[in-house]
Amino acid sequence: MTDMSNCMVGRSNAIKAVRELVEKVAPTDATVLITGESGSGKELVAQAIHARSLRGTGPFLGINCGALPPTLIESELFGFERGSFTGASRTHAGLVERASGGTLFLDEVTEMSADMQTRLLRFLETQRFYRVGGSQELRTDVRVVAATNRSPVQAVRDGSMREDLLYRLAVFPISLAPLRERDDDVVLLADHFLNELNARNDTAKKFADTASHTLRDYHWPGNVRELKNAIERAFIICAQELDPQPMNIYAASTDRAARADGDGGIQVPIGSSLAQAERWLIEATLAHWAGNKNRAARTLGCSLKTLYNKLAAYERQGVEQQGVGAQA
Repeated sequence: MTDMSNCMVGRSNAIKAVRELVEKVAPTDATVLITGESGSGKELVAQAIHARSLRGTGPFLGINCGALPPTLIESELFGFERGSFTGASRTHAGLVERASGGTLFLDEVTEMSADMQTRLLRFLETQRFYRVGGSQELRTDVRVVAATNRSPVQAVRDGSMREDLLYRLAVFPISLAPLRERDDDVVLLADHFLNELNARNDTAKKFADTASHTLRDYHWPGNVRELKNAIERAFIICAQELDPQPMNIYAASTDRAARADGDGGIQVPIGSSLAQAERWLIEATLAHWAGNKNRAARTLGCSLKTLYNKLAAYERQGVEQQGVGAQA
């Protein structure tokens, strides 16, 4: 069973409340909707729910609903029959079949197309489905845990999410607070990540005396994911004592970062690279549309897949991307 302390490290009231909710809902089969900013640990909470449930020995499978086109999501979720479309040379079992007896994690569920939301709603209500190109109704036994970094209520209001689907998914809602609202959890998490790195590499590195101030003073917009990347980067750079400056390289780059101009635009400093300017524009557009990737992609004039690819690249680069930018 997964140790919940590895998933939700901290002593803040916010994380204590989440742990209590996980303990209560895990033994049930209730559908759970986890909300929180990107990088706040929604999938880790979903994994903790799965591990502490009666399905804990079963599979835990997930899909990012906004990263794939509707036709591909349908075949990934429900599978397809041989010959159902060009390239379907064999019958393929979808995630709902392969996760039977376990948990299916639907990330970014508010980004799912309207047609797929209808199909998902029917599946949630009946646990029955058809493979793409199939005529036989199949049944599975899977628990669904969904997540989104958007306000699902706002998604209903702007028409990007069905209200009845929200009610069906949010039988048991869990809201994750951003790292900046979790008191001193940032220091505990940093120690946790450093201990993991030391154990993995058989080292005994430690933080500099001033590191705790650096950790507390920064607002960590990328949340736990950004913090973990920062600690790993400092671990690689520093010999024995982790200096706070490499960890805070993301914050250091804000002197040259794009700034809002007060008229709904951004000001990009002279000397910025095209890659930097593009990233700032993408992030500002996403913020303008409250995280709605479909609207952001339309505004930017790119495909949703292109937008997701770029965001995934930014996440992989983490603070190192910003560090390169600060040195440019």
